[in-house]
Amino acid sequence: MAVRTLVLGGIRSGKTGMAERTAQAHEGEVVYVATATAGDEEMAARIRRHQQARPGHWGLREAPLALAEVLADEAMRDEPPCLLIDCMSLWVSNLLHAGDAVFERERTAFLETVTAYPGGLIIVSNEVGLGTIGMDSLTRRFCDELGWLNQALAQRCDRVLMSVAGLPLVLKG
Repeated sequence: MAVRTLVLGGIRSGKTGMAERTAQAHEGEVVYVATATAGDEEMAARIRRHQQARPGHWGLREAPLALAEVLADEAMRDEPPCLLIDCMSLWVSNLLHAGDAVFERERTAFLETVTAYPGGLIIVSNEVGLGTIGMDSLTRRFCDELGWLNQALAQRCDRVLMSVAGLPLVLKG
C-alpha cells in the first residue's frame, strides 16, 4: 500500500534528512521533486549540497510551480515511484510570486493529485504555526497560506511527522 507522509519542522530541524531516510526505506524507485530555484549564489550552493547528499540512483524532477503535473506524469508509469517533494514553503513562495490565479489553480490541482497518486509520497514542509507574526502583508499571507496547506496535506496524508532537533515526533499514523 502506498503511504503518504508529511514531514514538518522548523528551519534546520532535520526534516529533509528525516524525509530522505524515509524514502531510502522505500523498496522501489524514488524520485526527488525539487521546488527550489537558484535565485542567488547562496541558494545555488544549498541546492548543490542537497544534490550531493542524495543517493545517485534517485530520479530528479524540478517543479517550482506545476507539482500536480509532475504527480500526474509519474502516476502514469507502470510502477509509480515514491516521490519525495521538498519543499512546500519554497513552492508556496514561488506560487505567491506567480500571482493569485496561478496560486489557486496549482494549489487546488496539487491537493487533488496528492489524494489520487498511486505511489508513495513524502512531502516536506516548514511548520509556521510556532513562529511570530510577520511585519508585512506578504509575510503574513505566506504564513497563512503555508499553514492552511499544511493542514490540508495533514488531512490527506496517512502519516504526519514533526522533526524537532532531528528527532521524530509522530503526529499521525
